[in-house]
Amino acid sequence: MYKRSEVKNIVLTIMSQLMPKDVQISRIEFEGPEIAIYIRNPKILAEHPEIARDIAKKLKKRIVIRTDPSIRRSKKETEEIIKQLVPAEAGIKEIKFDDVLGEVIVKAHKVGLVYGKGRSIYNKILAETGWRLNVVRVPPVDQRDLDTLNKIIDYMLSQSSYRLNFLRRSGERIHRGVIFENRYVRITGLGGFMEVGRSAILVETGESRVLLDVGINPGGDGFSFYPRLDIEQLKPEELDAVVVTHAHLDHMGLVPYLFKYGYRGPVYVTKPTRDLMVLLQLDLLDIMQRGNQKPPYTQLEVKKMILHTIPLDYGEVTDIAPDIKLTFYNAGHILGSAMAHLHVGEGLHNIVYTGDFKFGRTRLLDKANTVFPRIETLIMESTYGDRDQPRRDVAELELISTISRTIARKGKVLIPVMAVGRAQEILLVLVDALNRKLLPKETKVYIDGSIREVTAIHLTYPELLSAQVRSRILRDENPFDHENVIRVEGKQMREDIAKSDEPAVILATAGMLNGGPSVEYLRMLANDPKNTLVFVSYQAKGTLGRRILDGEREITMVGDDGRLELVKINMEVKSIDGFSGHSDRRQLLAFLANIKPKPKNIILNHGEPQAIHSLAEAIRRKSKHLGLPDVRVYTPSVLDSLHVAGHA
Repeated sequence: MYKRSEVKNIVLTIMSQLMPKDVQISRIEFEGPEIAIYIRNPKILAEHPEIARDIAKKLKKRIVIRTDPSIRRSKKETEEIIKQLVPAEAGIKEIKFDDVLGEVIVKAHKVGLVYGKGRSIYNKILAETGWRLNVVRVPPVDQRDLDTLNKIIDYMLSQSSYRLNFLRRSGERIHRGVIFENRYVRITGLGGFMEVGRSAILVETGESRVLLDVGINPGGDGFSFYPRLDIEQLKPEELDAVVVTHAHLDHMGLVPYLFKYGYRGPVYVTKPTRDLMVLLQLDLLDIMQRGNQKPPYTQLEVKKMILHTIPLDYGEVTDIAPDIKLTFYNAGHILGSAMAHLHVGEGLHNIVYTGDFKFGRTRLLDKANTVFPRIETLIMESTYGDRDQPRRDVAELELISTISRTIARKGKVLIPVMAVGRAQEILLVLVDALNRKLLPKETKVYIDGSIREVTAIHLTYPELLSAQVRSRILRDENPFDHENVIRVEGKQMREDIAKSDEPAVILATAGMLNGGPSVEYLRMLANDPKNTLVFVSYQAKGTLGRRILDGEREITMVGDDGRLELVKINMEVKSIDGFSGHSDRRQLLAFLANIKPKPKNIILNHGEPQAIHSLAEAIRRKSKHLGLPDVRVYTPSVLDSLHVAGHA
C-alpha cells in the first residue's frame, strides 16, 4: 500500500502547480514508474507545454499527462486533424489508436516532421483532439523486415487493458514508500562472474530486490546453461524489477523464463533492446526446437514479457522500487545498449553496472558514456581485460585483404556474426569496400539468419547511431545496403550458394557457431581449402567457434539425413581482432581514467579468470595514474555476495 504522507505530498504538489493554470484534473494514477495526471482541459497544454516538466522537477518523478476519455475526439476526426497539421513530407503510413492509454500511434518516415519544431504539432494535436502522439519511424526497407516490430506494437495495442492494469499494480509497488529502515546494499553474482555468459546480478536492499540482466550461457548445457536463479533469496514473485542492459542472449535470453515461474513485474529496457530482445528470443526458440532441444520457455512467456516491458530513454531518471532510481546511459556496445545507474535510498549508495560496453567510436556507434551523477560501486565487464586489440582501421584492412585473397582463389568466405551489432558493423565495412572498389565488383555478399530484420530495427532508431550513419539514414539512404548484398531465402538457396562455383562472402548467424545457419554453411564449406572461416567476435568457452579457434579440426555434426557425420575443417581459419563491441584492456583502463566521479569499489565480471585477474592487477598497479588511489578491486565468483553499503 502507499504511504499516505507520500501520496498526500504528491497530490498537493500537483495541485499547487496545476490549479492556478485552470487545468481540470479528473484523477491522478500511479502507472508503473510514472504518475499519470488525467485532465479535461488539454488546450491548456498548448499554452503551457512545460507543465509536466515542472511537476517532474518538483517531485523528482516521471510525469505523464493524459486526457480524460470523455473529452477525446472521435478517431475519424483525430485522423483528419493529424493529416491537416502534419506536413505531407512526413510520409505518414499508418495511424492506430490506443483507447486505454489515450495514445495515437503514427507510423511515418520522418518522425521530426510529425512532432513539429519544439513539439509544436504534438502539443497542438493533444490540445485539439485529446490524444497523445506516439510516433514510430518507418524506414525505407522491405516491410517484411519490420514484421516483428509491427507485431510487438499490434500485440501491445490488443492488450492495452491488461497493460494498464499491470502498470497500476506495479505503480502501487514502486510508490509504496519505504517501510524498512535497515540500510544495506548487497550484490550477488548469479552468472557471468569469472566467466562469459549467463549474466545475472541480484541487487538487494532492505526494501527491494532488482535483477540486472538474466542471460543464457551460449557455450553451456544443462545446469551451466542457466544463471543461478535457484538461490534462496531470489523468488521471482518477490522481485521488484528486472533491468536488461542490451539485447544479446547472454544478457537477456532467459527473461521470459522468469514469467514462467511467477514474475509479474516490470522489465526495464531501451526501445531498441525491447524490439531486438523479442526477435532474438523467438529466434532462439526456433533454433532449439529445430535442434530437438527443449526450450526453457515458450512464445507465451515471450508475449507476457512484452506486456511487462517499460522502455526508457538514455538519461531518463526513473523510480523502479521505493528506494531505487534507475538511469540508462549509452554503452556503445550495440544498438540500444545501456549502462545502468542505480541510485539507492536518499544518497545511501550508487551503483553503475556497465553491462557490455565499448569505450571507443566505431562506424556504427559513439563511444560509451563516462559521466554519472554519483558512483560508489562500479561493476565492470572484463572480456578483454588481458589483451589489446588492433585499431579498427587495421582490422578492416585485414578483413578486406582476407576476403580478396579468398575470392582470388575462387573460394567462399564464411563470417559467423551476431545478428545484432557485429553484422551491421561488418556490413558497413563491406558496403564501403564495394563502393570504393576495394573488392572485385562482382563480389556477392549473402546475409542469412535474422540479420535483415535486425538491420531494419537499426534503421528505425537512427538517433542512437553514429553521426555519419545517422545523417545518411535521415537522407533516406540505407548505409547497410548495396546491389551486391543479397538476402538468403530458405534452406534450398543456402545449399545452392554453398554448392556453386561462385566466390562469395557469407554473413550468417550465430556468431559463435552455436546454432543457426552459420553451422549449416560450415558443414557444407569446411572441407574445401579454397574457403575461409573468419571470426570477427569473441568466442565463448564451450562453443563450437571456440573449439575451432583453439585448433580442433575434426568435428561431429548432424547431416541432412539427420545422422551424425564427421566434418574435417580443411578451410582456412582466421580470427580478426579489432571488430569487437567490447572494450579491450587499453580502453578499459582509459574508461577508468575518464570516469567521473571516481568509484570507491570496482567489481570485475564478464571475463574468463585470466582476463579478470590480469585487469585487476593492472588497476591496482596503475591506481594513482587512473585517479583511483584508494580503490578496492573485487574479483568474485558466481554466488559470491558483497555488502557494499551497511549491513543486512
